[in-house]
Amino acid sequence: MFFGTALCVLMVAACAATDSGETIEMPQGRPDIQGLNAFYYYEDVERAWVFYRDVLGFETVSDFGFAKIMQVAPASYLTLVDADRGMHSTDEPKSVTLAIVTETVEEWYAYLVSEGVELRSELTLREGSAHDGFVAVDPEGYLLEFEWFNEHPENEQLSPRLERTEGLRPTAGSRPPELTVHATVLWLYYDELAPIEAFYEGLFDVDLLVDQGWAKVYTASATGYIGLVDGSRGLHQATPEKAVTVSFITSDAEGWMARASELGVPLRSEEMGNESDRVQTFVGFDPGGYFLEWDTFLERPGNETLLERLLNDPFAGR
Repeated sequence: MFFGTALCVLMVAACAATDSGETIEMPQGRPDIQGLNAFYYYEDVERAWVFYRDVLGFETVSDFGFAKIMQVAPASYLTLVDADRGMHSTDEPKSVTLAIVTETVEEWYAYLVSEGVELRSELTLREGSAHDGFVAVDPEGYLLEFEWFNEHPENEQLSPRLERTEGLRPTAGSRPPELTVHATVLWLYYDELAPIEAFYEGLFDVDLLVDQGWAKVYTASATGYIGLVDGSRGLHQATPEKAVTVSFITSDAEGWMARASELGVPLRSEEMGNESDRVQTFVGFDPGGYFLEWDTFLERPGNETLLERLLNDPFAGR
């Protein structure tokens, strides 16, 4: 067991009220998560960067040269990494899908078709469906799911959050300005879901947000969600190795390291790392073998834009 008896620790939550009077459970007693991030690994990171920047219209908010941090949604990020410098290789299975949650699914589909982007599946729109969408493929084979969660009993906790989050618009490239992104779901694939659910509920002090039966969704950041998928039914199978690192951007990596250690999360190193004197970081592992990284970005040259984004509450004024 990765948590041992620590899963029995009492979880305390406070309620935050929105402008509409809605309340959302906000975890207390653990450090913050300012943004959900994922590291993808490429043979040709410059080519991938052109795709995400110029075609998908994501803004580069921090550039390390070998790694480019792109903002996808208000509190959701994707980092493109030169595999020669990263923790994973391009030979490992790409056992991850990034879902881009947008109310303009049809418009996104028409746009990506016009740009000649490879598709894994066609657009599906079904009356009464819990969600609609399609799947595209990036330049080196990572899957991108463009979807919207419809008004549906399955989505009764998620839909209000999406409705009050202003979709992020492009800052550059050919993506039309009306193509917004409200949130992301990072879908991860496992042989057995029950122990994985317990792991993330205990680690993050959160309850299940969306239950699709063979897929479970949990809140990570204000607009970033973790999706746990039965690998026998998802777009990918569960694999021992994965060409992805799941990253949590926080103002308190040291606090998260103490929490992870207390809960028995296996760590890659017992020492806090420092990348390029710009990021305080450490890495652990979930029960399925996914790398989990916590990052605190320091006030250093090159981090200005990212730090500005992290200070902006996606729900402020909504």
